[in-house]
Amino acid sequence: MKSQVAIDKNKQSRIFFGWWTVLATSFVTLWGHGFITQGFSAMFKPISTDLGITRAMTSVAASIGRFEGGIEAPITGWITDKIGPRWVILFGCFLVGLGLILMNYVNSLWAFYVVWGGVTASGLNIGSTLPVNKAISNWFVKKRGTALSVRAVFHGLATIAVLPLVAYLVTTIDWRMTCVIGGVVMWIIGMPLVWFLVKPERAEYYGLLPDGGTMEEELVIDTGDMISKGVEYAAEIKEVEFTFRQAIKTPAYWLLGLTFAVNGLVTAPIMIHGMPLLTDMGVDPVKAALMFSISGAAAIPTRLASGFLADRVKKEHFRYILTAASLLIAVGVFIFLLNETVVMAQILLITFYMGFTANFILNTAIIARYFGRKSLGSIQGLMTMIMTPSAVMAPIYTGWIYDNSGSYITALNVCAIMAVGSAILVLFALPPKPPALVSDIRKFL
Repeated sequence: MKSQVAIDKNKQSRIFFGWWTVLATSFVTLWGHGFITQGFSAMFKPISTDLGITRAMTSVAASIGRFEGGIEAPITGWITDKIGPRWVILFGCFLVGLGLILMNYVNSLWAFYVVWGGVTASGLNIGSTLPVNKAISNWFVKKRGTALSVRAVFHGLATIAVLPLVAYLVTTIDWRMTCVIGGVVMWIIGMPLVWFLVKPERAEYYGLLPDGGTMEEELVIDTGDMISKGVEYAAEIKEVEFTFRQAIKTPAYWLLGLTFAVNGLVTAPIMIHGMPLLTDMGVDPVKAALMFSISGAAAIPTRLASGFLADRVKKEHFRYILTAASLLIAVGVFIFLLNETVVMAQILLITFYMGFTANFILNTAIIARYFGRKSLGSIQGLMTMIMTPSAVMAPIYTGWIYDNSGSYITALNVCAIMAVGSAILVLFALPPKPPALVSDIRKFL
């Protein structure tokens, strides 16, 4: 017997539940990336000094997390498509909290690698990327770019608010207790938000159209019919539901994966080694964190503009925005290389965060626009694995260059070249032709 859903026009006039999902997942993004992705840069030198290890060895911990992310991503994506995003995000939040608390007891290199590279990074990989993208995309189609840009604003606050907080705590207490604070907050705030505000299914299962779209009248219909209405709604912007197997047979899928992998050669080194670069130039750690905050704040308009464009640009033109974002990063790196001063470093960081955060929104938006919602977790999961080698090796290579030359200049030259390469490569990722057979949304493989 088919289940039924009631469509109530009065219910639709309230705040669309999808925005509460954006709020909950945005906090997970803010706190998780603020402490682990951004905060690691502030803790980089204190951890290296405390444990008596080189910068290349310290970079390995972050690379272990990225390597694990590549291995975990296909499984995480499949599970997310199978059972929905809620439980996956909850499990990731639990691991993030556990790993940060365990950092208080790390006193050796192997323990550092296991706790930071294993537990903490795995939690971030599992809970804050694929299932979050799926949770938001389940509830938004025509306003997906806007929803992703709101989340990206919170991601930017990781740089504006959480990174300076981490830097302050590291200098006033120590890096160990800083991690404990981060873990406790994720448990007592992040996990309850996810439980109450992230649903396991897409909007249609709860009698709602994506984006809060309205029905003409109050009625009761089968869930299957409601799902069909959601598919028709998405078709208005030429969004078609691909299965995982259908998606990986298209050239666009592999070209996008290669583009994102090349991007990883640019973003990972700057994210990990940005703070050490500034402090090596004589900038105080707290002031260096402030420079990152300024850059994150300056990139907020770019986040909002990217979401605005993602909702309005035709699918055929989507890749041009990605090209512009990568070129923006390249310009910033080239400007710094021409004049290696603190002022130029600030310009580098601003342009980097503008391009990086635009890609943060657009990568998910273009995949969902090209391949639809139902297999998004599995599709992004394999794509993440494709990106992993570059994300793993780039920070280690950057640290190795510094250890052997005492400078990051060679690594930055490579970053600039790779950013230009990424900008060119994505131009070849034309939208795929619709599949010959569009199957039921529950058949995602």
